[in-house]
Amino acid sequence: MGKPTGFLEYKRENAKVLAPKVRIADFHEFRLPLSREKQRLQGARCMACGVPFCQSGTMIAGMTSGCPLHNLVPETNDLVYTGNWKQAYLRLCKTHSFPEFTSRVCPALCEAACTCNLDGEPVATKENERAIIETAFAEGWVKPQKPKVRTGKTVAVIGSGPAGLAAAQELNRRGHTVTVYERNDRPGGLLRYGIPNMKLEKSVVDRRIRLMEEEGVEFKVKTDVGKDIKAEELLKIYDRVLLTCGASAPRDIKVPGRDAKGIWFAVDFLGTVTRSLLDSDFAKVPYELARGKNVLVIGGGDTGNDCVGTVIRLGAKSVKQLEMMPEPPVERAEDNPWPQWPRVLKTDYGQEEAIAVFGKDPRVYQTTVTEFIADKKGNICKAKTVRLKRKRDEKTGRMLMVPVEGTEKVIPAELVLIAAGFLGSQKYVTDAFQVAVNERANVDTALDGYATSVPRVFAAGDMRRGQSLVVWAIREGREAARAVDESLMGYTNL
Repeated sequence: MGKPTGFLEYKRENAKVLAPKVRIADFHEFRLPLSREKQRLQGARCMACGVPFCQSGTMIAGMTSGCPLHNLVPETNDLVYTGNWKQAYLRLCKTHSFPEFTSRVCPALCEAACTCNLDGEPVATKENERAIIETAFAEGWVKPQKPKVRTGKTVAVIGSGPAGLAAAQELNRRGHTVTVYERNDRPGGLLRYGIPNMKLEKSVVDRRIRLMEEEGVEFKVKTDVGKDIKAEELLKIYDRVLLTCGASAPRDIKVPGRDAKGIWFAVDFLGTVTRSLLDSDFAKVPYELARGKNVLVIGGGDTGNDCVGTVIRLGAKSVKQLEMMPEPPVERAEDNPWPQWPRVLKTDYGQEEAIAVFGKDPRVYQTTVTEFIADKKGNICKAKTVRLKRKRDEKTGRMLMVPVEGTEKVIPAELVLIAAGFLGSQKYVTDAFQVAVNERANVDTALDGYATSVPRVFAAGDMRRGQSLVVWAIREGREAARAVDESLMGYTNL
């Protein structure tokens, strides 16, 4: 373990961050890592519990408790404490494909399940993970892992998000010839265009893509499978096809005035901003998208928060973030005990920045939009909102959020971003492969498996399990690679 009394002697310390009014000046990451010595003391706080919930990745009360990848958390924390950074990297990569991604964007399920979180502050496992992988890159320990022997088998991976990349990495290292198809102009999927640069620098994504290319993975971009190339053609070329296209059908807000100009789906907006920055090598910031505008963000999740942080950097005049559900409690409720995921109030970086710039939290709870109002030119200029309250449905017994009469408001809004989640995989892709889908429009696969209803076609990630976390997508990609490998070889050593 780390140090038996470490959790008593050392306080939790996170990486420093630039002040909100400083960091909103650009789109770069704003976390300032701890020194190696300070990070070592964070590793010392780990108690190496007899039952380490941090690495369990089990479902409790419908929520994940601990790391879905089953990272060897106590081991790596101990190795950080003892200063054995290379061994820490080797142990971390036993279970993890891309620590550099999750150590930036994961909500740290491991920390929520940490025993120290029961009555105190959890071990800074996420910061330790980032320190491990960045030290490994800096020291040159992360090298291309080229397969010594090729199997002669070919696999097409459709989609280059975290699930697709994880599967491609595993299958290629196994010796199969892997080609990844991506409809966008650059690989990375959600990592590239769904997560803002200040949260995940695209140079970090590029660094991993280059490594995978050196290992032998081929990336074909600007190729929309189901449109630019037919499914039947892929099945003729490749021995197996793995669908990892994400849950990319956004949930819409179907109210009067929806056709007004200036209403975006959040991921389209975030992708447009990132593309403009990358195309100009950060010389052109698309201020015209939000400067001087009252912005309305619909959705209280991570994507909604990313929208808040983005429009502030683009010079928004004001920003409101609507959330249908009630405000969470500051501390765990009695029906939400450890080691369940804590359903508590979280103020993320975008909201912190809004508080610093505008003087108040942008979130408005128990509120939704009932109508969009356009000006004479068809541009969105206002939105009607209404308060909601909980009410039990007499027939089903379910709790619903229903409008409260007399609480209607009209607010200014020249830009609206819909971050209300996703409704499953896109139909044109599933239709192209004629795979069965479930009632949520996710690809239907074998129980606890990844094979679809179509021979030689597999599915993984959000496309299979629905909208989820990057860490879950990586796990799905790794497990799907194992299933594909076994179907090709009759056994698997992945």
